Amino acid sequence: FVTTGERSDPSMRDQAQSLDSYLGKVLYLTEEGTAVEGNESPIYTVGHRNVQGLAIAPDTGEIWISEMGPRGGDELNLLIDGQNYGWPVVSYGIEYSGEPIKDGQSRHDGFTEPVYYWDPVIAPSGMAFYDSQIIEEWQGNLFIGALKGKHIARLLIQNQQVVAEERLLLEEGERFRDVLIGSDGALYAITDSGKLYQVKKKN
Repeated sequence: FVTTGERSDPSMRDQAQSLDSYLGKVLYLTEEGTAVEGNESPIYTVGHRNVQGLAIAPDTGEIWISEMGPRGGDELNLLIDGQNYGWPVVSYGIEYSGEPIKDGQSRHDGFTEPVYYWDPVIAPSGMAFYDSQIIEEWQGNLFIGALKGKHIARLLIQNQQVVAEERLLLEEGERFRDVLIGSDGALYAITDSGKLYQVKKKN
């Protein structure tokens, strides 16, 4: 899976809705860079603004992405092959200038709604599902780095809905760029300042 942004340029952003452009898409490719067998096109989903993280749920195989909105409206999306996620026709955010985006609609028939969104934004980045047996209470939780929010978001997901959110390491004041789960069961996170954090269960 490969994610692409729409260049954050009003003159180009409409290409996120076009099947003739790879901007603002999630692509599903073979190792040779061609469409996966059974798919006519490498385009898996359309209507994205700025996807920063992608993770596959270990128990279900569901594909989830974190996506930066404009001023407001960062999104967590569950990907479904062939679906349109609406950008830039709909958004829960507004332009950085304060003006509405397009007609100012946050939802519209024919577009897939985000499972969860943040307003004010956290600027979500890389993400990972916890798939270790070491920390039982984290089983299946989704962890997302936050750049503007300067924390790691821990999300509890049940029946494809976020039912709780915890914010970790807020006191560190770091822009968390990416996260992963180590073979030791710890959560590892890298920051824009070059720090590597290890978060593990207390002994």
